[in-house]
Amino acid sequence: MRTRNVIVASASGLHARPARVFASAAAGTNVRIAKNGAEPVDASSILRVMSLGVAHGEEVTLCVEGDDTTALDRLAELLARDLDAE
Repeated sequence: MRTRNVIVASASGLHARPARVFASAAAGTNVRIAKNGAEPVDASSILRVMSLGVAHGEEVTLCVEGDDTTALDRLAELLARDLDAE
C-alpha cells in the first residue's frame, strides 16, 4: 500500500466545494483518505470525504493499494492548494 500525508490548505477544509473538487478528481481511482489514523474512506465519495470533518491545516493520509503513485501525487497536490480561492 502506498501512502501520502498532506496538510489541507483550503480555508474551509474539506467541506462542500473543496470536497466536491477533490472527490471528482479522485473518481476512477482506488484512492482512500483518512484523518487521525481512522479507517480510510473512499476518496471519490463526496459524502464520505465530508464526513471526515477535515478542517484547514489538518493532516490527512491518502492511500492506494498497488503502485498508483500518479493518482496519489496528483490528489496530494490538489489538497495542498487552497481550493476555496480557485
